[in-house]
Amino acid sequence: MKYFILFGICCLFALQGVGQGTTLGTRIAPPSGYTRINAGEDSFGAYLRNLPLRPRGTKVRYFDGREKRDTGVYCAVVDMEIGKRDLQQCADAVIRLRAEYLYKQKAYDKIHFNFTNGFRADYAKWAEGYRISVKGNQVSWYKAKEKDYSCKTFRAYLDIVFAYAGTLSLSKELQPVPVSSMRIGDVLIQGGSPGHAVVVVDMAENPSTGEKLYLLAQSYMPAQDIQVLKNPREPKISPWYSLKSTGNIITPEWGFTSSDLKRFKE
Repeated sequence: MKYFILFGICCLFALQGVGQGTTLGTRIAPPSGYTRINAGEDSFGAYLRNLPLRPRGTKVRYFDGREKRDTGVYCAVVDMEIGKRDLQQCADAVIRLRAEYLYKQKAYDKIHFNFTNGFRADYAKWAEGYRISVKGNQVSWYKAKEKDYSCKTFRAYLDIVFAYAGTLSLSKELQPVPVSSMRIGDVLIQGGSPGHAVVVVDMAENPSTGEKLYLLAQSYMPAQDIQVLKNPREPKISPWYSLKSTGNIITPEWGFTSSDLKRFKE
């Protein structure tokens, strides 16, 4: 497996601008000289920037309640339940955030994700009472329930997606974008078994130089809380990452390249 664990390195320095706020945008300030990039009020970017965070110092926990060792991986934990099954891993966390945003906007018809075998799972059909039958590689819809757009039914839909989708299917759904055009909500992803995915949850810019920074969040294996990542290569600006036109992007548990950046299709 291709990953990078940097034991203790990130624990040796103070994170820049990490305060006591209750959301990502209020707790993690950009470095001196940088200001946050504008995000439209109802945009995916604004949703991610305003993700609620658990109290500072909270440890990441796995789906079964065990605590993840903090080996310099994360600086904050998103306040979102992840269920009690080993389902919401890396690509699933990206899917979860995108789906939660669209659900909040009541854009139900836009909530759809593909299974690894190519089957398209539409939330609107699920909410209309249809369920998904999986028999080997054969997947089909069948009518089973009454119409229900409740949070409970939405959450059940997500679990079935998590069970049958992953980095391989998600990477095929997303469209490649040049790293110079990065936006909040873009995804660094390598499809495979297991592959990995992290999502850009905020960005900032130096108005004098035009230099941009970004924040990344992930889940991992086994299923665990969504966490805001530290930057192991640039401790002076961690947890922010500097936006470069090309090259490797090293996160605490995985290595990407600038060509791995993709975006949800509008």
